[in-house]
Amino acid sequence: MRRSRLLAVAVSTATVAALGAAVGGTSVARTSAASAVSRANASVVVHPQVILLKSAPSATAQTTAQCRAQLQISCYNAHQIEQAFGTPQLYSQGITGAGETIVIVDSFGSPTIQSDLASFDAGMGLPAPPSFTVIQPAGPVPPYHPNGLRINWVAETSLDVEYSHAIAPGANIVLVETPVAETEGEHGFPEILEAENYVIKHHLGIVMSQSFGATEETFPSPQTILAQRATYRAAAAAGITVTASTGDDGAANVKRNGSDFYRSPVVGWPASDPLVTAVGGTQLHLDAAGNAGRPANAWNDTYNKSLLEAFTGSTTPSPFSTGGGDSHVFARPFWQNGVKGVVGEHRGIPDISMSGACDGSVDVFLGPPGVTPGFYLVCGTSEASPEFAGIVALTAQAAGHPLGLINPALYKMSAAGDAGIVDVTKGDNTVSFMQDGAMHTVHGFDAGTGYDKATGVGTLWAPDFVPELAAAAG
Repeated sequence: MRRSRLLAVAVSTATVAALGAAVGGTSVARTSAASAVSRANASVVVHPQVILLKSAPSATAQTTAQCRAQLQISCYNAHQIEQAFGTPQLYSQGITGAGETIVIVDSFGSPTIQSDLASFDAGMGLPAPPSFTVIQPAGPVPPYHPNGLRINWVAETSLDVEYSHAIAPGANIVLVETPVAETEGEHGFPEILEAENYVIKHHLGIVMSQSFGATEETFPSPQTILAQRATYRAAAAAGITVTASTGDDGAANVKRNGSDFYRSPVVGWPASDPLVTAVGGTQLHLDAAGNAGRPANAWNDTYNKSLLEAFTGSTTPSPFSTGGGDSHVFARPFWQNGVKGVVGEHRGIPDISMSGACDGSVDVFLGPPGVTPGFYLVCGTSEASPEFAGIVALTAQAAGHPLGLINPALYKMSAAGDAGIVDVTKGDNTVSFMQDGAMHTVHGFDAGTGYDKATGVGTLWAPDFVPELAAAAG
């Protein structure tokens, strides 16, 4: 499962209490955003989970200095993220994603996403997208109620839309909202795939971002997953690139109950699908202008005591780390033959990584009913997938055509030592957690030279990456 992580900087106890009442729970909530069941198959939880520090947002985007002073963590705005990946150099050449369309898929969506994006753009000094369309092809979304489930999906939706737009400000956006009943057990992949099939059939975009998923082991069998792959085959045939977040629990994804962790390395689908580009998370180290003080590392805040205290009120280790590892469903695809020594006989993820660390959260504007409007701090690989979707939009514009399945090109570029691939050589996704009265550690994977199961081929520098991918995917 995927989780976006939502924080806000404390301002007053009155506002804390008000937001806490709106969302429910204690001062910090680590809650499931939705409990979804596939009607066609056995139940599978498919949703983000949100960590919400119930305190007031900021009327303006928090600065890195403010976050460090108040929370002892870093936070970044859209321009810092752009600078970190070098996209302003492309904008100066007219490569903004113009003429391309990014498709974002989210359960429920947000009733205020249009105005929230406008507020985000105003706060960041960004232009509005040429067009922004919201559709519900799998059926109407139920009326909005400001409960924890709906607010969590609002946070996910806002993150996805705002940061895909930040990376590709000239691209059109189509937000695909899928319906989730208010009672548990009526939402899952059938609705998501139905909506995505509509996108593919009607050629609504050139890249489709998914910040959700479910641990492979929560499906009844591998055949259950294999039976649902027709959508991604159709996307590849139509020349549509599909991305997915790898998850935020390190090597230990969550079980079907949404709260307990597996005690050995596992990964989630659809990120594990070879027809999908799996996007992991890095931790950036930026100054106020977005310049890197040191290279990015694999995101892992599991043992970050300052962050844990701010997020959970305790310094006890808790999984806050990029997902990555070996698929237990898919064999090694041909384009990973060159990294067989790392992945063995299995499909390895991620393929590539973007920003995702909680100690490095991004400013996101939220304003639905029941939430004080303003900028909140959000993190996780739910940030990384839409960011990379923005990169795909920039590349499609530069190439003059859709890219389709780009995974073979990514590994070709990495093997060739292309300058646009930035190797990430530090960090890991080992995590620890308390469960059943004991501390457990799931040993994950180290970042290192070349491909690894913590960051994939690494991250990217867009001024080189975009033309290189345009050529390789062509």
